[in-house]
Amino acid sequence: MKFLGVSVLSGVLLAGMALPAVGALGLTAKNTAEGFSNIPDDFKTPPLTQATQIFDAKGGLIAKVYERDRTVLTADQMSPFMRQAQVDIEDARFYEHGAVDLKGVLRAISKNAESGTASQGASTLTQQYVKNVNVEKAGDDQAAVLEAQRKTLGRKIQELKVAIKLEEDLTKDQILTNYLNITFYGHQAYGVEAAAQRYFSKNNKDLTVAEAATLAGLVQNPSQYDPVRFPDNTVKRRNVVIDKMVENKHITADQAKEAKAAPLGLKYKDPQNGCITAQAGMGFFCDYVRHVVKQDPSFGKNAAERKKFWDQGGLNIYTTLDPDKQAAAQNAVTSRVKVTDPVSAAATMMEPGTGKILAMAQTRPYGLEPSKNQTVVNLNVDAAMGGGNGFQPGSTFKPIIAAAALENGMSPTKPYPSENRIEWPTMKTCEGTWKNTEKGDKRFVPNESKSEVGPYELKQAMALSVNTYFVQMEQEMGLCPVKQMLDKLGITTTAAGAKIEVVPSITLGTKEMSPLTMANVYATFAARGKHCTPIAINKISTVDGKDVKVPQTTCTQAFSESTADALNTVLLNVTEKGTGATLGLEDGRQIAGKTGTTDKKKAAWFSGYTPQLATAVWIGGPTGGVEMKNMKIGDTYYGNDGVFGATGPGPIWKLAMDQALKGAPKETFQTIDIPDPAPKVDPNATPAATAPAAPNPGDPNAGNPPPPAVPGGPGTNAGGLIGGGITLPPGVIGGPGNGNGNGNGNGHR
Repeated sequence: MKFLGVSVLSGVLLAGMALPAVGALGLTAKNTAEGFSNIPDDFKTPPLTQATQIFDAKGGLIAKVYERDRTVLTADQMSPFMRQAQVDIEDARFYEHGAVDLKGVLRAISKNAESGTASQGASTLTQQYVKNVNVEKAGDDQAAVLEAQRKTLGRKIQELKVAIKLEEDLTKDQILTNYLNITFYGHQAYGVEAAAQRYFSKNNKDLTVAEAATLAGLVQNPSQYDPVRFPDNTVKRRNVVIDKMVENKHITADQAKEAKAAPLGLKYKDPQNGCITAQAGMGFFCDYVRHVVKQDPSFGKNAAERKKFWDQGGLNIYTTLDPDKQAAAQNAVTSRVKVTDPVSAAATMMEPGTGKILAMAQTRPYGLEPSKNQTVVNLNVDAAMGGGNGFQPGSTFKPIIAAAALENGMSPTKPYPSENRIEWPTMKTCEGTWKNTEKGDKRFVPNESKSEVGPYELKQAMALSVNTYFVQMEQEMGLCPVKQMLDKLGITTTAAGAKIEVVPSITLGTKEMSPLTMANVYATFAARGKHCTPIAINKISTVDGKDVKVPQTTCTQAFSESTADALNTVLLNVTEKGTGATLGLEDGRQIAGKTGTTDKKKAAWFSGYTPQLATAVWIGGPTGGVEMKNMKIGDTYYGNDGVFGATGPGPIWKLAMDQALKGAPKETFQTIDIPDPAPKVDPNATPAATAPAAPNPGDPNAGNPPPPAVPGGPGTNAGGLIGGGITLPPGVIGGPGNGNGNGNGNGHR
């Protein structure tokens, strides 16, 4: 009976585990040789997934991302102790036998027969390596992983065939190196370098005998010998490995004694994976880079190829992100708006003339816990790039309409009647004619205040953000030049991805945009009409030093420099005497920009720039719908009049720009002379109520001076009126207004 039991058990082992012994003797016969004359290159040099590192523009690490945390090493980059320990505990006769260890098979049969179990295996290190390659190739496909791990006769024979051929094509040292790079060591560490960093916070080549033995012992069962959870098990296993190293004469008895006496000595580092680990609020930019790689044709001709490129990793990605400007933007959006506020803020900074994204910040932190107000939705970008559906930009869109008109030949001194309230007029489009078919109040477009009545010229109309002026401008030139300008600025869809329908209300900023889109528009203004597509990546290299082609910005002249100079003069006036008059920077440098506030104060913007830096800031409900009235945002309470572009996002913009430009050269705009219109005189108003004309920007070398006090009646510095009723931010004394503006328009200022 004993003989029968041993025979049956031996038969099972030979079929399921030890059959490779037969292969060593006869499986390399004609059929096998023909079928495996050439094994796939994946087995010779497996495409191992590795960690990718993402760096900022100054070389600082933003985050490390990986499907599997691994850094591939060459043999000479590995600790000799590591190589010896792994062989001694896994396959001591590795350098003596072929792909199959016949002695090992017979020993396993004998041991298992004596114990009555099948506890001892006989796979060689080469066979284990082949199985690991199959698991690696399966990737995240769990069904494929299970198939690669199935202990079937067919699977064993398949692995054996590949192992035999590998031993013909690769040296033992090459196979061992590949094995040490592919093997799993627990705690998301694949390969010996990741394992050394995870458990001991050092490079593999610097491991001691005790440390190398610890790692080598994990491979058999990373859970059972987990040094974090079961340190006693780990020490016992480590000492077994050390004994094997002595037995095989790879270390001396004294070295073994010292190694066994050593404490486990863990310096464990938790796995740090993904954009959630990014530094200093850079998680959203990190995620944007991931979307670029997965969508740009530079990284593969289809989505599957690009995903494989990203998942395989092993990249060093050097981005355009400026850490100093990122810190400035992050500080601004988090100090003026609290994480717990019902609204959020977002800011994007771009370098004019290059397309480089320099900063991308938002109030709510990057993360997966909504209870902590975390989000993975990047409010700075379009939905396709990991963002939301965008936000109406309000009057920050008006300069685009002005650019189209100026480029189309309109004089910057062109006046329009700009009545307080007009019907939406019929307009020419690229395809035909747009006609107003609305009913009731929707047939009309009002100005912000009832006292806001023209005629106005462009400089004053932009400073006061007069709605009807820009509608009449659209009517005269038609909507086709507007569409053409949008195309040149790269604005063909909303943030949600819907094709933009160019209708008259577009001048009021009714189409949802992202801060990145608006920052790029204003960067174009700053670059004197030169539009560059946004880029986030400067360079990518592989871990072995090879450069990877990256997407380049495409720059075109969206409109002439003369148009840009006129527009910059007009927008410089906005920050000197208009709605942005309180936003001058600490060092007095020139700034230009435009405020924007949407209906019911559901979104507020300030997009502004210097010649070397453009920044768009938005504030509002992360998913829209929050009316920013009668609420506290940050440390500021906003009453019934609510948030304006100059009072909500404006101070965020100023704080960010002051810090970002500290120490930078004071560059100036190329401006033109735009004569002031003759002052308007209201026959029914007292002299004190007469608003002065918006002054010319003057000397281009001058900065933006603080707004002058305009003598008024009972108005206070809480927000008086200028130019017939526009609400200005605190600090500008108004005329006969009550300090609150009393505007009852549609809020696109």
